[in-house]
Amino acid sequence: MRPFAGPWRTLTALLAVAGPARPAVAYDLDPNSTESVTSIAKNMADDLLSFYKGDEPGHVPGLPPQQYFWWIGGAMMGALVEYWYYTKDDSYVETTKRGLLFQVGKYDDYMPDNQTLTEGNDDQGFWAAAVMSAAEYNFPEGGDDQPSWLGLAQAVFNTQAVRWDESQCGGGLRWQIYNWNKGWDYKNSISQGTFFSLAARLALYTGNDTYADWAVKSWDWMIDLEYIDKWWYVYDGAHIPNNCTDIVPWQFTYNAGVFILGAAAMYNYTESDAWKERLDGLLEGAQVFFRGPNEDIMEEVACESNDLCNVDQVSFKAYLARWMAATIQWYPESYDRLSPLLRASAVAAAGQCTGGANGRMCGSKWSTLENDGTEGIGQQMSAMEVTLSCMITKRDPILTSNTGGKSEGDPGAGGSDIGRSRNGEPPKKDYPPMTAGQRAGAAILTAVVIGLLLLGVFWLWLDETSDKGPVDQMRGLPSNAAAAAAMVPIAGASLSSRESQVMAEKGPGVLTAAEVGTKHVEEPGPGVAAPAAVKRASVARHSKRASNMPLGWPHNPSIRSSVVEPGQSGQSSSGESTRGTDDDEIRPAAPTH
Repeated sequence: MRPFAGPWRTLTALLAVAGPARPAVAYDLDPNSTESVTSIAKNMADDLLSFYKGDEPGHVPGLPPQQYFWWIGGAMMGALVEYWYYTKDDSYVETTKRGLLFQVGKYDDYMPDNQTLTEGNDDQGFWAAAVMSAAEYNFPEGGDDQPSWLGLAQAVFNTQAVRWDESQCGGGLRWQIYNWNKGWDYKNSISQGTFFSLAARLALYTGNDTYADWAVKSWDWMIDLEYIDKWWYVYDGAHIPNNCTDIVPWQFTYNAGVFILGAAAMYNYTESDAWKERLDGLLEGAQVFFRGPNEDIMEEVACESNDLCNVDQVSFKAYLARWMAATIQWYPESYDRLSPLLRASAVAAAGQCTGGANGRMCGSKWSTLENDGTEGIGQQMSAMEVTLSCMITKRDPILTSNTGGKSEGDPGAGGSDIGRSRNGEPPKKDYPPMTAGQRAGAAILTAVVIGLLLLGVFWLWLDETSDKGPVDQMRGLPSNAAAAAAMVPIAGASLSSRESQVMAEKGPGVLTAAEVGTKHVEEPGPGVAAPAAVKRASVARHSKRASNMPLGWPHNPSIRSSVVEPGQSGQSSSGESTRGTDDDEIRPAAPTH
């Protein structure tokens, strides 16, 4: 294919004359030069690893720094797999393998015990995406005593397939796995998308139609509920209490990218016109994320222009770049559409990497052609991956089991850990029956504990100042105990009276200790509910913040004014397309904060 030599030269010139106040450009990327791309990507990878402490003593392999969520670790390991795929530089292979394998959990399904309380389906899905890429690229395996990359991906698929929730909104995955986490009542596109793309890639890699059937099922659900609209825009999600009809209108690059990836895999697997049409539509819809002088520089339109992107959202462009590049491999006809966008974005991204103490750290904004002063894992991943994408046509093809893929599969992987969730509650552990020896040991231990308890009670009652010996004091215990028992009702009545004053409420208020005796507590009038008893929680609840949502969620306005029942509109896997055909309608703009 011909090298692209279009607007990126204009961007290079713009960067050179951006003004005297702007720092010197750290990277002058030539997207047609393998040497230029690999050398710049190497520096970007080094700077990315400067944020990672997982290989250092006292730190945990695979875990990102504390300000990041666990899933970013999986995304970063995936970025390092991509780096190896493009460059074949082994510098970070051992680091990547340790990170990917340390976090697999007891059942090799990326449900580690130290993360499951706050883990979401999308979090698990990003780790699965990393090991699926490792299988497709023949990334070095961990060893005979370690699970295979393909087996890990299959384990995640198996645990998520049983979480498919037909009882609410007609299907789909909830954002969260457990019901105590914020977002349990939300079904979001990224959870569906990571599952959809994983199923599609497993179908392509293994040739197993069961995975393809799940990919079709999840795609149809997205279309029926209009999470993907007639203009092929992919919206963020909707809430279960409203039957998933209150579509949250925010568009993020990774939502579009993950469905582009899955559709490309399905088109490669089926070679059907239907999947080609869907893929072309998604690529057209993703054009909304390209801004700048020539509308060819990637931008996180929901939050970037007004500086509201959080530490998660600044990484999203990495995934769109990664998955658009993979699409070129699976759908070569898309090269002329995607390569100009990726190359222009790469030149702009590399050109603004002028921050940090070393003068080459990358910021989050590319379309402004200036460094915005931010730095972090997301910024480095995004710049590195879009830079690497310039070499996609010079890399090895993405493999399957029939074209040289060597990772051994395990279709039943994760079976001992299926779901790890039953209606949002953690699973009950199944323990084997006790043996006779265990029962005898338990009886002896119980007797010892009771004996120690009685000895402790006696020790508390023992009066060391008394002239009586321990035996004589024991004879007097019954009379002393009776006297103490007689005092219990009196003490209880006094305590009850005090608590009734302190805990009494009027409206939302609670009296403080200083107010007791100075405030008059009114009884509720007719028709007014008595205040509920105040309970103090003894155990802190775990809560995962809405990391991929803009400020104001879950109270964002819906993009609809009427309720649409699943199946009433859109395009299913067997239906005819009606998308983008109403010329009189105005295409909605991507919302920003």
